[in-house]
Amino acid sequence: MALRKPPLREVHAERDATFTEFGGWDMPVEFDSIRAEHTAVRERAGIFDVSHMSELEVTGPDATTLMQRLTSNDVTALEPGDSQYSTITTAEGTIIDDTVVYRLPEDEGSDAAYLFIPNAGHDAQMSDRWVDHRDEWGLDAEVTNVTDEWAMFAVQGPDAPDLVTEVLGSAPGLARFEAREADLAGVSCLLARTGYTGEAGFEVLCPWDEAESVWDAFVDDDACPPCGLGARDTLRIEMGFLLSGQDFHPDDEPRNPYEAGIGFTVKLDTEFVGRDALERVDREGVDERFVGIELVDRGIARHGYDLTNEDGDTIGHVTSGTMSPTLSKAIALGYVPVDHAEPGQRVDVVVRGDRKRARVVSLPFIDR
Repeated sequence: MALRKPPLREVHAERDATFTEFGGWDMPVEFDSIRAEHTAVRERAGIFDVSHMSELEVTGPDATTLMQRLTSNDVTALEPGDSQYSTITTAEGTIIDDTVVYRLPEDEGSDAAYLFIPNAGHDAQMSDRWVDHRDEWGLDAEVTNVTDEWAMFAVQGPDAPDLVTEVLGSAPGLARFEAREADLAGVSCLLARTGYTGEAGFEVLCPWDEAESVWDAFVDDDACPPCGLGARDTLRIEMGFLLSGQDFHPDDEPRNPYEAGIGFTVKLDTEFVGRDALERVDREGVDERFVGIELVDRGIARHGYDLTNEDGDTIGHVTSGTMSPTLSKAIALGYVPVDHAEPGQRVDVVVRGDRKRARVVSLPFIDR
């Protein structure tokens, strides 16, 4: 099956970007080097093409009810222009995907309208899920898959607010998890104070066929270089952020929000698919927890590597790992039993058959 391509695929190729398949998309993994791009975002700013992310609009009289029943957070708490991090769970409470839900700015008197952002390659799955439940529940709402209509960029780093102010012509005036319509480089966009790096930053949604104008308004090899998915991964691991399909997966890595460390997304005073199962988990507790791991011995932990106790008994596994460019240390994320989850606990990482000493540490790995 042919890979889907972001609107600026050829623009990135002209800059000699290296590409990788991710979620069914052909995406740039690096332009210069992962370390250089990572450092730019931590110290200055960088821009990521994240047009592989899915986008679905939900509108109509029952849009709020549909969104409330299919996501774990409290959608009714959102005012126009607000957004929230949430999860989509099975009836058993297992995470299918994580998402950001935006309540779109709206005209006075109109019905609430939402845009939510599932992960790459999940747009058809989530569109079907929303439509099936809408029909089952007899709700009046329209669900539209707009993934191929929107490009999405992330401008991230300590200098990002100044860069956005310069392109916008005024201060954006957005608090964390707020969004508004904005004119960027003559293009009508949705500008959101969100991101996936732990740094100050914004995400920009703009029409697919006008993406290059917005991209060019920010790209600067010194002040805001283009960055690929490689640096996006190292940045999010340093912050302990989950990666869908790797740190959780409904089949390969079935986890509930409490195990995954994002129980704050679960509002048990609302009604949603998975609520009753998660109420039991909240009451009874979990057997395993998502933790940060720092290697003491030389070696790099990778996805799937076993974690053992000092006696060599397997107690868990790594879900994400890298050499941290910021810390110059090997770090990892994974699941261990709760009695091994306290910071300072020793665990060993099995790297190519050799046990490497490591310890559990608090997340995030760096202070932001």
